[in-house]
Amino acid sequence: MKTPKILIILLLLSSLVYSQTFNVKNFKATGNGKTLDTDAINKTITAAANAGGGIVYFPPGVYLSASIRLKSNITLYLEAGSTIEAVHDSVAKYDLPEPNEAGGNYQDYGHSHWKNSLIWGIGLENVSILGPGLIYGKGLNPGFNRFADESKGEKKYLDGGPGSANKAIALRDCKNVILRDFSILHGGHFGILATGVDNLTIDNLKIDTNRDGMDIDCCQNVRVTNCSVNAPWDDGICLKASYGLGKIRHCDNITISNCYLAGNFDEGTLLDATFKKSTPEYKSYKTGRIKLGTESNGDFKNITITNCVFDDSRGIAIESVDGSHIEDIAISNITMRNAANSPIFIRLGSRLRGPNNPPVGTIKRISINNVLVSNASSYHATTITGIPGHYVEDIRMSNIYFNHQGGGKTEDNKIVPKENEKGYPEPGMFGPLPAYGFYLRHVKGVEMNHVKLDYNKPEGRNAFVLEDVHDAYFDHLNIKKGAGDTPFFELRNVSDVSVDDSRNIKSVKIEKEAAIKRF
Repeated sequence: MKTPKILIILLLLSSLVYSQTFNVKNFKATGNGKTLDTDAINKTITAAANAGGGIVYFPPGVYLSASIRLKSNITLYLEAGSTIEAVHDSVAKYDLPEPNEAGGNYQDYGHSHWKNSLIWGIGLENVSILGPGLIYGKGLNPGFNRFADESKGEKKYLDGGPGSANKAIALRDCKNVILRDFSILHGGHFGILATGVDNLTIDNLKIDTNRDGMDIDCCQNVRVTNCSVNAPWDDGICLKASYGLGKIRHCDNITISNCYLAGNFDEGTLLDATFKKSTPEYKSYKTGRIKLGTESNGDFKNITITNCVFDDSRGIAIESVDGSHIEDIAISNITMRNAANSPIFIRLGSRLRGPNNPPVGTIKRISINNVLVSNASSYHATTITGIPGHYVEDIRMSNIYFNHQGGGKTEDNKIVPKENEKGYPEPGMFGPLPAYGFYLRHVKGVEMNHVKLDYNKPEGRNAFVLEDVHDAYFDHLNIKKGAGDTPFFELRNVSDVSVDDSRNIKSVKIEKEAAIKRF
């Protein structure tokens, strides 16, 4: 028997009546954009927590604040037209960062402290921030000055000093957290930093910011859906497994879906939907990507990235450089327009920044399919690289179309990129590459099928370069050849490599080849 609609409505109304709502204005918050409302907001949260939990309600207005301290069983609800605005530390001091001697030595300062934030919570459960309002990090310290000229003695990196804050939202060791429907403008070093947070839902956020959009660090069971992030100077959505908690903790069971990543809009123009791009003086880094790493002390396992759109930003990066084991990653249904560097960058390195001399990690079982890229950077090929003696393993790519800008020279084919085993992992770390499409080095077990590569400007480089690659199979390739007698493939020290059923490429099977082979 179906429940009558009137009964459903009555049940919904009943739930609203019996939920406890605490209006910040009843606790003397002004919302006038002039008066500091920090104490009133925190008193409202305390009253709700003392009552067993409830909704802390922000009606329309601008609420100037320093540190807001979350508590368990609390929902902050930001009504349409409401803004929580971070004041500058010259107006009011934020909570001081907590000591973190155990975890603070292996990553930057921002990853290792949480209380020095606009909104923070530690050791909480059942916490939500909801509603269509805005969190504006106007007074937050971004951690670095993108316009600094170091040749003139100007500081590039900024620590902010006591009482400064550098995160819009910071959560540590929490569980059952929901962040939904609000927007973040100018979020500081991190719009959201979630460390050791389990059962985390991030849904329908718009983040338009001056550093990282969101960092999900050492978290388990996380769903990021329907979010739009404009991050011209840093990463858009970043998964990490740092040592910030003073122990190894993994990043497991993560889904990122239906998200939009941008890297070149003027800050604020994603939120007002004008999507402006200024003159070169804007100095955008065109970042805004999805990344696993760089902090990689713990493991990354069982992660999917699907149905995402990248616009004038960097692509997807998967990086293990501090001993992390990265396994079982599925990437699908991706489009990228004007990819600013490697559409896909996979790096196993040996920076090994962590306690007890960690060994080199592993990257294995990565599936990438249904990826469409247009006008990708001419400088960066898709790069998959390990280091000598340590291989990236079991990579499968299918239904790929990469369109590159082109412009490489024939003499670039002679380049042998440096190993740079301990270098910071970034697509430019190897310098110029001898391939415009794919550069693979120290890889075992790679399969590619139904791949199309082309370019816009004249291109003299190889489409593929394989170096120290073993057990590789390619089929149904449709590759635009480089100028003149440039080959499709250049192989350097390979074994068990096959190419079949590909346009204008004769089928070939190579059992073992130590010398250079081109075809």
